[in-house]
Amino acid sequence: MMQYTAENLLVRPAASGDVILSITPKSAGWEFISFQARRLATGARVSFDTGENEFALVNLTGRYRVTSNRGSWSGIGGRSSVFTGGAHALYLPRRTHLDVTAEEGGEFAVTWVPTDRDSAAWLIRPENVKSGIRGGDNVSRQINDLLPPGSPVHRLVLVEVYTPSGNWSSYPPHKHDRHIVGADGALIEADLEEVYFYKIDRPAGFAYQRVYTNPESPLQAAGLGFDAIVRAEDNCAVLVPEGYHPVVSGPGYTTYYLNVLAGSAQSLANQDDPAHTWVKGAYRGTDPRLPLY
Repeated sequence: MMQYTAENLLVRPAASGDVILSITPKSAGWEFISFQARRLATGARVSFDTGENEFALVNLTGRYRVTSNRGSWSGIGGRSSVFTGGAHALYLPRRTHLDVTAEEGGEFAVTWVPTDRDSAAWLIRPENVKSGIRGGDNVSRQINDLLPPGSPVHRLVLVEVYTPSGNWSSYPPHKHDRHIVGADGALIEADLEEVYFYKIDRPAGFAYQRVYTNPESPLQAAGLGFDAIVRAEDNCAVLVPEGYHPVVSGPGYTTYYLNVLAGSAQSLANQDDPAHTWVKGAYRGTDPRLPLY
């Protein structure tokens, strides 16, 4: 097991090159999620083989054409910024070869997790994505469910979250690090790995994220519990292998993050930190700055 610290939970972007940031199960110390954020110039092409993994591509900026042995799609994306509109997401099953060509240069993310199941290829368009405001007061945030629980896939869950200046999200702190089924058979909590990939609307912007284990955590029992606070800037990622993981957006800046989750179920089943769950009953309204679009 890896000993997690503020230094290795925060993944910083590369100084240059087409790969902005890369996460592997080995580098993260977990089982499932691989993730990359990439940039591609207009007309440039990059190829992927999904192997024994289910795979998803999410446009950040730019517009893309994908050709594969599962089909071809054009006009994927088109937003000038993650803050001006919702994403497209292309889901592809295992044993797929694909070529991604930038019709208009920009940035995109790809993620893949192992599977032994076959699901159909699926282009998720912004107009078909459920979007809403969660929380209240200064815990208001906008949620876009790109690949929500119940989707016809095996493990992947994808969510976009927008947190206005000074607001909190992923709050009350919640965790999903054990697979717990209730007496009625309902899933109480899923054991999930999670990536937070950040975009901030201004160059100097930042968010803080705390990741901390509770006494019942498997890591805590092994003497590897942790309590870390990291400063996430544009194009950074934060790993959530265990524990609670609230976020606060720096005053003056709007924070975006793309969440990738995978683990014991295609679910977002979680449990709040009991010390803070009372906040849900205290909201008086929602932030008028939302939705952003």
